[in-house]
Amino acid sequence: MLEIDGSYGEGGGQLVRTAVALSAVTGREIKVTNIRKNRQKPGLKQQHLKALETAARICGARVSGLFPSSTELSFAPVEIRGGKYDIDIGTAGSITLLLQCLMPALPFAKEKVEITIRGGTDVAWAPTMDYLQQVTFRALERLGYTGKVTLMEHGYYPKGGGKVSAFFEPCKLREFHFLKEDEEIRGISHASNLPAHVPLRQADAARDRLLEAGYTSRIETQSFECFSTGSGITLWTGYKGESALGERGLPAEKVGKSAAEKMITELTKETSVDIHLADQLIPYMALAGNSSYTVRELSLHTATNIWVTEQLLDVKFMIEEREGLFKVSVN
Repeated sequence: MLEIDGSYGEGGGQLVRTAVALSAVTGREIKVTNIRKNRQKPGLKQQHLKALETAARICGARVSGLFPSSTELSFAPVEIRGGKYDIDIGTAGSITLLLQCLMPALPFAKEKVEITIRGGTDVAWAPTMDYLQQVTFRALERLGYTGKVTLMEHGYYPKGGGKVSAFFEPCKLREFHFLKEDEEIRGISHASNLPAHVPLRQADAARDRLLEAGYTSRIETQSFECFSTGSGITLWTGYKGESALGERGLPAEKVGKSAAEKMITELTKETSVDIHLADQLIPYMALAGNSSYTVRELSLHTATNIWVTEQLLDVKFMIEEREGLFKVSVN
């Protein structure tokens, strides 16, 4: 059994998700201690529990420590199986973060995997579903990954109620060196149960700020009614993306401008991926081998994901700093 200190580095749920996914791939039993030790409310939350329960089902794992606020768990996988799975997080917990716990393992499943998930699609501290579709999956396709997610209904904090359908096929990952891609900025600005002018104002503010910085954009707007109320905007180009979410009392213009400002920060650097994708790609690059990217900042999330990936796989990442940029590679 490999014991992993869950408080290492960033010390959040991502460490646990990556450890469990790679445990499933390698068949190696793990014990994770000190889970989210330094958080205000340590231990596993509902969205972590659902992710781990689903991972255990897919690979027939023996697992212990799956209860709210648990700070220690053991996970002993058997075999990654295919099939159909229906998951309800039960809260506005992030669907994209739940998928992060499963996706690195799914190329090694015996057959295709179909998953329907209910929860949050646009919530704080997590990639939006639009980001996952337009940035993450685009990058994973370059590594030979075969999968698709379909957003069926948005779900915002605190009610959730979003719905996503996901489909994955067994595949062989391949090496890829990410380079900067210059394309028109695309985007989606959306709102549920709010006046139709809200997504329009978000989009206009983002478009104006981008144009002011010298970038053209094409931003789609969506206004609809669904279970939960909220708004958001996601922007993307190449292997970079950013987003911002609406809040009660926060003007739509500030939401749009915030997303644009973050996007401009990424675009002004001659790098291939944004800081969010940089940490998401680590386990896939390790499984594919001989891959690399450049990023403007080596975040604590990325450093932590590198560390836990190296604990479970026989790989070593190389980090080079050149003129204020970072090249991350694995052989």
